[in-house]
Amino acid sequence: MTTQSYSSEVPNVDAVERHGYLFGHPIAHSMSPLMHQTVYDGLGLKWSQFPLDSLDMDLFLRLRTDPRFYGASVTMPHKITIMKHLHHLTPEGAAVGACNTLFLRTDPATGKRQYWGTNTDVVGVRDAFYQNVPDPDNSFHGRPALVIGGGGAARSAVYALRTWMKASKIYLVNRDRAEVKAVIDECMTRGYGDQLVDVSTLEQAQKLEGVGAIVACVPNFPPKTPEEIEARAVLECFLEKPHKGAVLEMCYHPSPWTEIAELSQRTGWQVIVGTEAVIYQGLEQDKLWTGKEIEEMPVKRVHDVIAAKLSEARL
Repeated sequence: MTTQSYSSEVPNVDAVERHGYLFGHPIAHSMSPLMHQTVYDGLGLKWSQFPLDSLDMDLFLRLRTDPRFYGASVTMPHKITIMKHLHHLTPEGAAVGACNTLFLRTDPATGKRQYWGTNTDVVGVRDAFYQNVPDPDNSFHGRPALVIGGGGAARSAVYALRTWMKASKIYLVNRDRAEVKAVIDECMTRGYGDQLVDVSTLEQAQKLEGVGAIVACVPNFPPKTPEEIEARAVLECFLEKPHKGAVLEMCYHPSPWTEIAELSQRTGWQVIVGTEAVIYQGLEQDKLWTGKEIEEMPVKRVHDVIAAKLSEARL
């Protein structure tokens, strides 16, 4: 089977001084190039991130050798396969086992370009909470946390909650027990899987301490199967417990306001929409690429542009 590229042509990068790529497939609905362009324009940089909708790894490896290349956002299906083409991984990239960001550094000994990889999704989860919750100590520090789902986003949430957000333990809720076991096993192997608890039934949830931070990493659809209905009942049980903290709803397409967001708000929780995690993981990327601190970037403008783009998509 031949490798197929989905780009009509390689982007023309000559109009800018520095360029990067969004590398993955499919990426037509991604807001990444728009978000980064907003940052570069605000910083007065003649930079752009170009979409490279492709499955052709060799093509990308050739394009990244351009002297004007500054780095790339890497999305599915390349987050794991890109890692063997890097010189170094940050602790976050190694711990999560997936790379969503390629950035450049210079080898001090040889002066040659080195390709580094990291995972800024974990920073997106962390900063979505810390930039929106005014009192983390009373909201979620030192309390159990809850992660809904069993994919890559769930692993990123576990890492952020365990490493930075002072979760005392982490409850995992999902319709598929095998997926939960895979998350626990992988997190244990990578060194941050202690105090992970598979909460599989409403009866079990009723006996557990309430949580302070919830990260929902599942698509927005009504529960239908018995397993989905049980998982939703477990979530509702935690939402109805006396302590109310903050919920990060990672699903934002086609709308950031989901069933889980509605349930959470109705029961007295602070809801953080998923675009917050997207924005803060992107700003962390720009920090690595430009060398600027997030405080120097047009953060409010980025929020406004992304909100307008979502509104336009819903029309």
